[in-house]
Amino acid sequence: MAQAFDTDVIVGGGGMVGMTLALALAQGGLDVVVADPMPASAALDIGFDGRVSALSYSSIRMLEALGVWDELAPGAQPILDILVTDASLGRAPAPFSLHFDHHEIGRPMGCIAENRHIRRALHGTVARSKNISLRTPAALVDLAADSSGITATLTGDTHIRARLAVAADGRESPMRERMGLGVIAWSYPQMGIVATVHHERPHNGTAYEHFLPSGPFAILPMTGNRSSLVWTEREDIAPEMLKLPEVAFNAEIARRFGAHLGATQAEGPRWSYPLRFHLARSYVKPRFALAGDAAHGIHPIAGQGLNLGFKDAAALAEVAIDAARLGLDIGGLDVLKRYERWRRFDSFTLAASTDALNRLFSNDIAPLRIARDMGMGLVDGIGPLRRFFMRHAGGDIGRLPRLLKGEAA
Repeated sequence: MAQAFDTDVIVGGGGMVGMTLALALAQGGLDVVVADPMPASAALDIGFDGRVSALSYSSIRMLEALGVWDELAPGAQPILDILVTDASLGRAPAPFSLHFDHHEIGRPMGCIAENRHIRRALHGTVARSKNISLRTPAALVDLAADSSGITATLTGDTHIRARLAVAADGRESPMRERMGLGVIAWSYPQMGIVATVHHERPHNGTAYEHFLPSGPFAILPMTGNRSSLVWTEREDIAPEMLKLPEVAFNAEIARRFGAHLGATQAEGPRWSYPLRFHLARSYVKPRFALAGDAAHGIHPIAGQGLNLGFKDAAALAEVAIDAARLGLDIGGLDVLKRYERWRRFDSFTLAASTDALNRLFSNDIAPLRIARDMGMGLVDGIGPLRRFFMRHAGGDIGRLPRLLKGEAA
């Protein structure tokens, strides 16, 4: 006889995608257990993650629908303009640039929010949900599926029986490996440097992306006269940059920032992380699915990593909820394949596009520089094409899950 279920879904990983997925499933009436090895106090600490995320306006609609946005909104900075330029270090920008103005689509193109603020808002909303049990610190260490369900083993030899298990446990995803889902992967010869920078003049909600030969240099507007610096640098140079004393580090920032925001100064710690690409060969097995960075990892050149994970969460929740309402098995392979078909092609397309953009722009080869500058000028001069790219950046293209349209799960 089949064992009784402890929950409908167990989610391994309590990061931003895992918690959002849990909220979406719970809104649709499913019971969820989230197991995360990181204690909540550590995940919310200011020193845990100094990065920010760009949230598309479709992701904001989802957070509104899940009851998260009201808590997050005070710390989020709307993106009103995006300016893209191409230049070598020490030279003036190319004559062609690309300017996205939010007035063309009648709304901000999204917002910039600190990851710690997103996590805090998610944790607060999860704590108020009756359908979600958060187990922390506790990690999934094993999964055993059978014809009727899946048994998850947590640290401490705790066993939980569920209809479906989801790995949202990051790029290295132990459960993806445990379940035998391989990946296509490679590393970039680049590292990402992240720091918060205070500047003399207001940014007016403008995000800047300067393409330099070593990689993109992004200035992302935060609340107040602050911006988050996302600096892509060659992997052989980045460690030395991180070791620079404060005065020298600020001088390197100023060389890349330019003078348009006045005097600049880095505040707080500096972070770095390697840049890698990976895409899971399959997203699902019977009673098991991948979501977020466990399924895909892309170059940060377009700032779409978290939005891609939120799309996974919205689509998987919709597929599971619809199956449950029809009396179907939410862990059945036929149900999960719908999710895979929905998300894998979109993920592949965006991953391939960001990889191609990075390779095109992260060099100083004259013919390529001329071609890409002319391409930016062409897009900037054609209104419908420009607005299409703005809608694409806002996550408003293609078949959207209900949550991304602002509807209930």
